Amino acid sequence: MSAFELFILGSNSAVPAHGRNPSAQILKHKSCSILIDCGEGTQFQMNRYHIKRANLDYILISHMHGDHYFGLVGLLNSMRLNGRTRELQIYGPPELDPIIRLQTHYDEGDWSFQINFHALEFGKFQVIFESADLIVSSLPLKHKLPCNGFLFKEKPKLRTIIPEALEKFAVPNSEIFKIKQGSDFINSKGETILNQVLSKEAKASFSYAYCSDTIYDEDLLAYIAGVDLLYHEATFLKEDEEKAALRYHSTTWQAASIAKQAEVGHLLIGHFSAKYKDLSSYLIEAQEIFSDTSLALEGNAYAIPYLVGQ
Repeated sequence: MSAFELFILGSNSAVPAHGRNPSAQILKHKSCSILIDCGEGTQFQMNRYHIKRANLDYILISHMHGDHYFGLVGLLNSMRLNGRTRELQIYGPPELDPIIRLQTHYDEGDWSFQINFHALEFGKFQVIFESADLIVSSLPLKHKLPCNGFLFKEKPKLRTIIPEALEKFAVPNSEIFKIKQGSDFINSKGETILNQVLSKEAKASFSYAYCSDTIYDEDLLAYIAGVDLLYHEATFLKEDEEKAALRYHSTTWQAASIAKQAEVGHLLIGHFSAKYKDLSSYLIEAQEIFSDTSLALEGNAYAIPYLVGQ
């Protein structure tokens, strides 16, 4: 079973084009379901790929360019019409809150669930929420508008108990959690049983980084080093490097260079320019720099640590 499953709903930049939709992804971790950005048409894509709106726990919006949030109000209204009652957590720019409030104001008496909006700061790394086994942080990105990326890291797992060893050394139940945390066991005779005799190494923890809209920025390396899967925008091909810089976006080569320097496990590129119908050049160019690269194609699922869909 994979640690994370990432599902691509939209991977185009600016406008829908060539059958591609603006930015939106679903990240699933155990029982937690997170929508990352919500471009126009997101709920249509969820319907198309049979992803239930009711299962969403969190929505994260990276910045206030419309191709990253224009689908949000429609999605929220559909949740209301479908009778959602569970609270929803939304994290995004402070400017997004009054937009949500305005749109929901006229249905206030009939709004079936609580929306908890959390305004994000920009320009610094910060933990924004965590669960029992997951830490979610925002990453400072450099774009024309204040913009955040997001980092998802599993917390370190507990060691795996060896049942036969517990029985052999008569370890009481009250000591099991300490052993899972790495402690040795001292029995009633004062003898020390080493932890590695009683338990196995913890399973690996995995991570995913989402870098939505950003100019080439090596400052990111400190935050995303060694992540198992990196999504990095690659709006333009290398021939449009000057245009990318003017618009505070990245090219294929630049995204791949960040992945290579950060020594990530795998790179997904997306946020494709509407200028290009055929995306094959994107993959060819990125793989020249970082071979472990895939295109973020709509309808594909990418499982961490095992990639599916390419």
